[in-house]
Amino acid sequence: MNQALLDKIESEFLKKDPPRFNVGDTVRVHTRVIEGDRERIQVFTGVVIGRRGHGVNETFTVRRISYGEGVERVFPLHSPRIEKIEVERAGAVRRAKLTYLRKRVGKGATLVREREEKPKPAAGETTAK
Repeated sequence: MNQALLDKIESEFLKKDPPRFNVGDTVRVHTRVIEGDRERIQVFTGVVIGRRGHGVNETFTVRRISYGEGVERVFPLHSPRIEKIEVERAGAVRRAKLTYLRKRVGKGATLVREREEKPKPAAGETTAK
């Protein structure tokens, strides 16, 4: 099948404005959980250690430490069960996948440097010296 045709079919299932976050960011993922006839929102907070896929199949992995044990969860980005994704902290990393965090213990497992936003020059200023 033609990829353009597949993309056109999948486009109706994509979220209109997907949240902007990168690998290394600390996020809060609000998921809709259905238990019997009741529905509630469950929050999973952690560091994004990877993203993969394209279109409807795009997923991201979030890792957190819970009671001294590392817990990872893979979320489909365009799932209707995901209520919202909030970025708590923007991380500065040099890798596309942060699998090395699995080997770390304690504070080192959650430590990702915060991204520093560069100040934008005012109108008329030049950055060259």
